Amino acid sequence: MKKLVYILLPILFVSTSISCKDDKKVSETEEHAEGDGHDHGSEEGHEHGEEESETEVTLTEAQVKAIKIEFGNIEMKELNDAIKANGFLKVPNQNKAQVTSLYSGQIKSIRVQPGDYIGKGQTIAVIENPGQVLVQENYLTVVGQIQMTQTEVKRQKELYEGNAGALKNLQYAESQLKTLQTQRASLAKQLQMMGIKPGSVSAKNLNSSMAVKAPISGVIGAVLVDIGAYVDVSFPIAEIVDNSNLHLDLGVFEKDLPKIKKRQLIHFTMTNNPEKEYDAEIFSIGSTFEDQSKAVPVHARVKGEKSGLIDGMNVVAVISVGKNLVPAVPTEAIVNVGAEDFIFIQKPTPHVHTEEEHEHEFTFERIPVVKGTTDVGFTQITPLVKIEDNAKIVSKGAFFILAKMNNSGEHSHSH
Repeated sequence: MKKLVYILLPILFVSTSISCKDDKKVSETEEHAEGDGHDHGSEEGHEHGEEESETEVTLTEAQVKAIKIEFGNIEMKELNDAIKANGFLKVPNQNKAQVTSLYSGQIKSIRVQPGDYIGKGQTIAVIENPGQVLVQENYLTVVGQIQMTQTEVKRQKELYEGNAGALKNLQYAESQLKTLQTQRASLAKQLQMMGIKPGSVSAKNLNSSMAVKAPISGVIGAVLVDIGAYVDVSFPIAEIVDNSNLHLDLGVFEKDLPKIKKRQLIHFTMTNNPEKEYDAEIFSIGSTFEDQSKAVPVHARVKGEKSGLIDGMNVVAVISVGKNLVPAVPTEAIVNVGAEDFIFIQKPTPHVHTEEEHEHEFTFERIPVVKGTTDVGFTQITPLVKIEDNAKIVSKGAFFILAKMNNSGEHSHSH
């Protein structure tokens, strides 16, 4: 019995295996005969189409004409290389002023408003100061004493020359005259600082008002007092900013410093108005790192129009550091998907003759690239996959091709 079992089991196993294989072969043969390979080919084509839809898209000739697609090649272009830097606008301290009064007093009138342009020496405010009346009185008193002392000096001189007077009397009178003349000069200076001409001072024309004048030309940044307020010599009445020497303070990182030189041109925009572009020129490069950062301060003088620029505004700057010959495409040929950039190249489409002639089709492949310098409408690119040297790229209309590809992708996923 044992021998019979050992013989039968392999036979049964082999028989079962052969039977399974035959059934499978018959099944495959029947499916092939029924479908004549049609379904199998369709499934393969579907999988292949899905694979292509991720990087390729096909458009008809009518579609290409409708969206006005234009073709070109990757060209070698001499583009300006540039460094990007952040910074802010700054007015040098010698171009800013806090207007104060030389004497204490009460604000009688204010002649300016924030935003007004004012020239050096123009009146900003008028202060009522009774103390300056006393200065005028003292000036008139000293002028009178000088006249009397001059007469005394003349008399003592005549007496001395006639041997009728002592020398010490003449010397004393002359000393008194010099002292009074010094006092007159001091009081005259004080009157001038108050805006009063010493020659116009008289007993009938004492003035208690004092004009506070602009020490520099510029724009009124702020008015810090109200009419009736009492101010002393330490209290600022207004602020003036002269934008004529407006500077750009940028932070340039250590790795970019070797490319920075004086007189290099800078294009910059405001962070709150990126559409408007301004120009500046480098005049100073720092030699120490700023604060805790690895950035070195670079100073540039703003050139040309300065309207809308205010001390302290944040800016984004592009520093031109020279020209390089690089592979480039029109900037509009580059499209963005997420964090990646792409261009489209045209793939050759073989013409297949069928019973019904179809319209010519164009197939486009999406090629990943790394962007570089942008200048005069062109952008430097480095393709991340190898493409033919004479490959036709889509120079205009790439955005529409991307939109078509996205729509096709959504359509295939929905099915």
